[in-house]
Amino acid sequence: MPSSASAGDAWLFEAIGTAWRIDADRPLDDRDRVAVADRVERFDRDWSRFRADSLVSRIAAARDGGTWALPDDAAPLLALYARLHALSRGRVSPLVGASLERLGYDAAYRLRPAGDAIPAPEWEELLDLTTDDAGELRLTTRRPVLLDVGAAGKGHLVDIVGDLLAARGATETVVDGSGDIRHRGGASIRIALENPANPSKAVGVVELRDAALCASSPQRRAWGDGLHHIIDAVTGLPVGGVIGTWAIAPTALEADGLATALFLAEPGDLEAEFAFSWARMFSDGRLEASANWEGELFR
Repeated sequence: MPSSASAGDAWLFEAIGTAWRIDADRPLDDRDRVAVADRVERFDRDWSRFRADSLVSRIAAARDGGTWALPDDAAPLLALYARLHALSRGRVSPLVGASLERLGYDAAYRLRPAGDAIPAPEWEELLDLTTDDAGELRLTTRRPVLLDVGAAGKGHLVDIVGDLLAARGATETVVDGSGDIRHRGGASIRIALENPANPSKAVGVVELRDAALCASSPQRRAWGDGLHHIIDAVTGLPVGGVIGTWAIAPTALEADGLATALFLAEPGDLEAEFAFSWARMFSDGRLEASANWEGELFR
């Protein structure tokens, strides 16, 4: 079970390497917490590239490839990746795992580059996705491939946890996975937008109700001069220029993926395909936002 602490009626805990907070319209008992912990553990055991026992690690270790039954949460996650991959002209991809490892962000946390950056391979070169007669999604690989779903995975898990709690009777919740936030039911909440260049300050505020807000910044996982976790799959290099993004969408899965895509795709292209609002900040301090952004920005 995740390590936890209490803060009023909130449940605070550590999971998948980051801090979480859940607020609910009723106290969460031990059975609720065990159910959440078990579901988080299952997600991590499937998708983590930092665990030797994960499905992702087993796929990466298969020298000749193979066929793999994917978990039931894979379909919406990979479908979102496919849409963002197309809209970003290949720059958003779940195949950047090897690129991140080359830059030093590997399971051992070496945090030292092992050579020149390497682009992510094209999907068609390495894998096929099919659905079997039972409706189960299967992945077939032709050689080792290291998946990394960090661009949208945590947001997906925030949704999954909220769905689980709703099924258990907690219909008004705020699930916060370290900045990936999903609000359901009840009064809106007011959220400050952290300045990525100075975390002690805010660059704006927004009201959130029955929606998700996700933020992304290179500063969240940076380990060297220009080295961070937001990778352009086409070049294998960390992105530059934009230093912070915020996306509001119906689900945290979409908001998380779109917050990442705002570093790599034209906002107008994303707006043509998704119902969301957004803001982003550049390295020179400039802020811009979508026409439908309803929050306040301190320009």
